[in-house]
Amino acid sequence: MNQAATSAPARAPAPAASSARLPLILVTGLSGAGHSTALRALEDLGYEAVDNLPLTFLTTPESIDRPMAIAVDSRTRGFSPQALLERIERLRADPALKVSLVFLTCSDEVLQRRYTETRRRHPLAQDRPVADGIRQERLLLDGLSAAADLVIDSSDLAIADLKRLMQGHFGLERQPGLAIAVMSFSYRHGLPREADLVFDVRFLSNPHYRPELRDLTGRDAAVGRHVEADPAFGRFFGDLTDMLVPLLPGFEREGKSYLTLAVGCTGGRHRSVFVAERLAAWLTSQGRPVSLRHRDIARPDDA
Repeated sequence: MNQAATSAPARAPAPAASSARLPLILVTGLSGAGHSTALRALEDLGYEAVDNLPLTFLTTPESIDRPMAIAVDSRTRGFSPQALLERIERLRADPALKVSLVFLTCSDEVLQRRYTETRRRHPLAQDRPVADGIRQERLLLDGLSAAADLVIDSSDLAIADLKRLMQGHFGLERQPGLAIAVMSFSYRHGLPREADLVFDVRFLSNPHYRPELRDLTGRDAAVGRHVEADPAFGRFFGDLTDMLVPLLPGFEREGKSYLTLAVGCTGGRHRSVFVAERLAAWLTSQGRPVSLRHRDIARPDDA
């Protein structure tokens, strides 16, 4: 896995356009937060993936002649946050590279459960409890997340969700401009940590209290008619789209490439699903690339 350190053919001078720069993704963060999954996802997207590369090899940008994804963390020989940031600055000085730092984090409770389930030792607590290693690593990495281009909290993310985020942010074949993900969710099961903007639609009339609608979802026409019949819906949806019209170009001007819009209701099966479907359809009509998912639609509806 030391391919980044081997000799490579000299690169031709990169075109001036930023879109022609070679992407280099550096993945770091807490052990157990999903480095391997993120790296595999990037490899599936066409990046050459290297795990646990010694920091000394990150000082030779001329060896990078294709899109690369490199995981660097507390296991890495010579690792320290300051050393990593210094090498990133050197790499960013190369106009042929587009360098992004991804920081993966996770709650202590979920990290401990993952280590218990896999029976692995924490790299910083070989002979001590896992909690000690997690605590020590948080102290070690303190401040590194603030320097990251993207911070991902994987506490509530399924593997497919993490892969989707990698695709949205770093897909090599993605069209220029802002890619948008729309999702519905249940407040009972927590806010989606990956959301950039969250819209609460619990004020709308709840189909759960109509027996003939309870077992349906927001994808069903009868539920849609019920939600649309609420006098508050039309004004809300019009205000929402009016707000997004200037916001989306603003995000693009600031260099954001991927935006997640989350719509939540109590159970995550009726109102939020319908509004998310309508929002995705509107965005598509505006010529925006959109992905849509319903996080909690399959959960029992008991609210």
